[in-house]
Amino acid sequence: MTRTDVAMNTTFARHRTTWSLVAIAIAALGAGLWSIERPANAADKNRKQAPAAVTVTLAPVKVQDMPIFRTGIGTVTPTYSVTVKTRVDGELQSVGFKEGDDVKKGQVIARIDPRTFQAQLLQAQATQAKDEATLANARVDLVRYETLIKQDAATQQQLDTQAALVNQLAATVKADAAAVKYAQVQLDYTTIVAPISGRVGTRLVDPGNIVHAADTTGLVVINQIDPISVLFTLPEDAVQDTNRAVAKTHQPLFIKAFSRDNSELLGAGTLTVVNNQIDTASGTVQMKGSFPNAQHNLWPGQFVNVRLILGTYAKAITIPATAVQRGQNGTFAFVLDPDGQTVRTQIIALTQIEDGVAIVSLGLSATDKVVTDGTYQLQSGSHVQVARPGSAASGAAGASSSAGDKK
Repeated sequence: MTRTDVAMNTTFARHRTTWSLVAIAIAALGAGLWSIERPANAADKNRKQAPAAVTVTLAPVKVQDMPIFRTGIGTVTPTYSVTVKTRVDGELQSVGFKEGDDVKKGQVIARIDPRTFQAQLLQAQATQAKDEATLANARVDLVRYETLIKQDAATQQQLDTQAALVNQLAATVKADAAAVKYAQVQLDYTTIVAPISGRVGTRLVDPGNIVHAADTTGLVVINQIDPISVLFTLPEDAVQDTNRAVAKTHQPLFIKAFSRDNSELLGAGTLTVVNNQIDTASGTVQMKGSFPNAQHNLWPGQFVNVRLILGTYAKAITIPATAVQRGQNGTFAFVLDPDGQTVRTQIIALTQIEDGVAIVSLGLSATDKVVTDGTYQLQSGSHVQVARPGSAASGAAGASSSAGDKK
């Protein structure tokens, strides 16, 4: 091989080595770019496939004493209600009250023209005085006959007749005394007083009208509204619960009366009567409670929601009522898993729900946390994130997410 051939071979080998190095570099660069792009694409793909976390509001399970009660609808009624009527006939001379005033027992509220009854009383008194004088004279004559009979100057028949006359006149005097009392009572009836303390309603008869004892309307109605009563009904099974509660406490059971929307406590009182029979037509029993009513929050004829307190649940498991969900398998709640990122459905048993608080008898423990807002997007195993204070739960989050996806 000539020197020229050797030089050519050396040059070719050098060029082949250079091209090999370039090819290796290009391959390495491509592999690097592919390795960088592949994880990014995989991450984007996983990110798109992973479900978005639902924003929820959580509440801890609480252990607290809760009242045991039964609820019903009641009607406020006066403790006493009296229609004041006249007991004698005559002209209504005056009225001693203003409509809507409070009156006291014994207070004069009306007067009937008394002149006719005063005259009748005077007449009865005069008759009594006349008969008393006649009786006194007959008794003197009886004493004379007793003296004469001893002197054989009078017969026994005359003595007996005089004694009978004395007895007859004595009876007449008693009748006269009764007539005087009757006339006095009739005169007293012309002054009409309040039979109870309470509040008067509208005046039913104006002064100047002739009123009669047979009138059915009366002069005015007085209702005692402090204390006041509430009549309410409960299902028949409440009778046994009530009897057991009374037997256990040996004290009257407490009652609370609320407005129809349960937004305001109107009064607190005690149970006074459980009716002695159940209404077979409705399957309910009527009960009655007495309420102090100094502020007049309760008014006759008013409808109220009544809560009869039967006892206390000691250390009851409670959750907000908004956490209670209902499905085909009954009631359940979404409970936060220990990982703090997912939730599960937990079947629960309820004792009662009232005032936004549910008492749970089975299914939860004191360490659990339940979802109270954002539940409509959840299912068992859903990923969640806790809403910041003051922010909306899932509704706003879902809306923002949807808007972002559209963009």
